[in-house]
Amino acid sequence: MTRRLFGTDGVRGRANTHPMTAEMALRLGAAAGRYFRRDSKDSVHRVVIGKDTRLSGYMLENALTAGLTSTGMNVLLLGPVPTPAVGFLTRSMRADLGIMISASHNPAEDNGIKFFGPDGFKLSDEAEAEIERIVAGEIAPAQPGNIGRAKRIDDGRGRYVEYAKTTFPAGRRLDGLRVVIDCANGAAYRAAPDVLWELGADVIPIGVEPDGRNINAGVGSTHPNTCAAAVLTHGAHLGISLDGDADRVIIIDEKGQVADGDQIMALMAARWADQGRLKGSALVATVMSNLGLEHFLQGRGLRLERTKVGDRYVVERMREGGFNLGGEQSGHIVMTDYATTGDGLIAAMQFLAAMAETGQSASSLAAQFDPVPQMLKNVRYAAGADPLSAAEVRAVIADAEARLAGTGRVLIRKSGTEPLIRVMAEAENETVLREVVDGIVAAVEKAA
Repeated sequence: MTRRLFGTDGVRGRANTHPMTAEMALRLGAAAGRYFRRDSKDSVHRVVIGKDTRLSGYMLENALTAGLTSTGMNVLLLGPVPTPAVGFLTRSMRADLGIMISASHNPAEDNGIKFFGPDGFKLSDEAEAEIERIVAGEIAPAQPGNIGRAKRIDDGRGRYVEYAKTTFPAGRRLDGLRVVIDCANGAAYRAAPDVLWELGADVIPIGVEPDGRNINAGVGSTHPNTCAAAVLTHGAHLGISLDGDADRVIIIDEKGQVADGDQIMALMAARWADQGRLKGSALVATVMSNLGLEHFLQGRGLRLERTKVGDRYVVERMREGGFNLGGEQSGHIVMTDYATTGDGLIAAMQFLAAMAETGQSASSLAAQFDPVPQMLKNVRYAAGADPLSAAEVRAVIADAEARLAGTGRVLIRKSGTEPLIRVMAEAENETVLREVVDGIVAAVEKAA
């Protein structure tokens, strides 16, 4: 069956436009409820729902609740919490299903619905395909006596805060550290500052005034310069920039320099390997991660396992191979010792732990390797268009690959969440790099 609803990270789109409508959310809720319902006499059916701070979250939350209760699921409403909190609380509360309403780093006008299984991990492609099949058909409602209940859980955020603190080394504190935390006006706007303050840091919060429309607007991991400016203004030791649902993190050192997910993963992989806790002597990352990261790991006798783009594919490979560390250049850091999905706050705390244990500055720890020059450009295309199938585009890409053979690489892919084609290349020669990327972009734009 062709997937029409689910992309690389759940269902996503512009609010009040298919598929992000109240009607579709109701059907998705009912379909998920039917998929996870166990029809035994004594079974209790439970789902937790979290959301970020988008205005459309109210609409989708209510619609999902209606659909889920109509098929006999009891709904526990967490309110605004980070995506990893939903993964954690799904397991902790023994739920059959977890749902996060968020479009992550996308603008406020977008929204999305992410599903987690009872183990706290995102659903497999097969499970999503089956839910999509149920959505397309007649969904059997529950008998009147079996309709579910809905209940608001007031301490969901607090439970996550307490758990997050347990991932920081026992007995350690953050006394004397001045930390800027940028919460992107998103889901972690209360949880993240609370965790850092309770551990003793001098916290300077920004992006903590959500109004339903300002999530990711000039703040957060997609706009790290905002956090960098605050670090320099306040003389902070570190800046932590999260995205709208707090499953990504970008680190800013005391000099205002930005460290992406590759640098953070390099630090963690090296430290964990030295401590004998890096399972499989490997890090799992996507094809987007810099060649410099691969060279860094090889120099330490470690491997880089590459996957398709999307943290779900990173997690799948981690679970298949028994690895415990993975992530994406964009700042998704997955540590299965602590979380079932990317967790920006807990990843930041591992960086802070390295600072506390080594006494080194953020700038010393955040520059683990020299990246190979990399350029990424996005090309928007019209609905229904397929520029990558054009013969002219394929020819330009083939020429670029031949030109970079042995000195770099080209990666072209469609976004799984937006109508964008991502053109990425790496090359030792920056002039050649620019020429290659610009040539491909021009060809794609012409065909789009």
